[in-house]
Amino acid sequence: MKALSFWLKEKLWITPAFYIVISIFLSIFFYYVDLLYIDELKPYVPAILLTNVDLAKTIMGSLSGALLTMTTFTFSTILVVLTMYSSQFSPRTLKNFIHDKIVWRVLGIFLSGFIYNTLSLLFMREDLYETDVISTFIGIIIAFFCLSTFAYFIHYIATNVQVGQLINQLIKDTEDAISKFEKLQENEKGEEITWSPIGIKETHQAEKEGYIQYMSFEKLGNYAQEQKLKVEILVNPGDYVYEGKPIFHVYGVNHAKQSINNFYSLGTSRTTEQDLDFAIQKLVEVALRAISPGINDPNTANDIIIRLGRLLGQLGRLKTGPFLLAEEHVLYRFPAYKKALYKTFYQLSHYGKEDISVLISILESLKVAAEMGDNRHYVELWEIHAYVLEGVDIGALKTFDQEVLQEKVDELAIATDQHSYHMVLTEKN
Repeated sequence: MKALSFWLKEKLWITPAFYIVISIFLSIFFYYVDLLYIDELKPYVPAILLTNVDLAKTIMGSLSGALLTMTTFTFSTILVVLTMYSSQFSPRTLKNFIHDKIVWRVLGIFLSGFIYNTLSLLFMREDLYETDVISTFIGIIIAFFCLSTFAYFIHYIATNVQVGQLINQLIKDTEDAISKFEKLQENEKGEEITWSPIGIKETHQAEKEGYIQYMSFEKLGNYAQEQKLKVEILVNPGDYVYEGKPIFHVYGVNHAKQSINNFYSLGTSRTTEQDLDFAIQKLVEVALRAISPGINDPNTANDIIIRLGRLLGQLGRLKTGPFLLAEEHVLYRFPAYKKALYKTFYQLSHYGKEDISVLISILESLKVAAEMGDNRHYVELWEIHAYVLEGVDIGALKTFDQEVLQEKVDELAIATDQHSYHMVLTEKN
């Protein structure tokens, strides 16, 4: 079912096509209303809402041209925004705009308005109608609705192209992914215990190449309990797998009645549904673009880096390493926290080592992560700060820069319960 959901998200034409089908049915419906029932409805419909065929042709012809122009402008705006997302933010953030339902609903509304008026214009023939028609009034209502939608679309685009709005959306995606694992772990023991399954071992392999987009932990656990199986998960969401790569080890007395491969979905691209690394990577890439010489917006990068600290703090509260699910029927290995820290900061530390504001923000981010996270990760947070400062020439920094950086190191030492040090003296030694 989840695979179908991802497939539908990739088919962008489905939403506009739905609106187009509705407009076709509407045009046919009102064609028959005008042809067969308008005389019966006249006593209940104000005369001002009815038009003769000649006037209907004139109005609908004008509306069709206007709506086609609005549709063209909307499509051009979408292309411009896509180009901006790719060049200024990150190619990975394109999906955040492409999969926005509002964008494709607006385009569908414009297309449906154009098609309704065009088809209704096609049906307007003097030899068919002996009286006035109401299809034109419906076309005008649709045109007014399209005009209101157009005004909303301009406001929506102007709001969503702002980098702050994109950052908020990316952070929300990351928090949603973290909350899924929090919910998964809250009802489980999550303890690292001995895994010694009994029974025939079967290795289930990937049937095609792609990225693990989603893994149905709950359904897999329920199935393992019903069939009295022990399942060891060998991959994580976001991993790239090739055809034949082992995905599960299944232990049981009898062969599984259902293919275990039905409990995960593969795709050609990564998603943020459960892929924490990819969710954080998108934020990191936006920050990297911001500190690049071409864009030169370090304040945006600093804002992202500090907010990454809050996400890393939430991530630090999750259990890492192997733990058991579904009453010890499923073994899953959650990636190590130190690995997440490295993937978050290894590029930022490289490209931001010449900018003191970026270095200060990284240390501030680590402090936030320490204050929000679990104390069992204090050592990893302290070690990653040392890794970040390894490539920095402390002696070449200005005096005030050294003082502020030293202050941030001292604050991080307090937050992580570590012993601080004097950076300049340590480097000289």
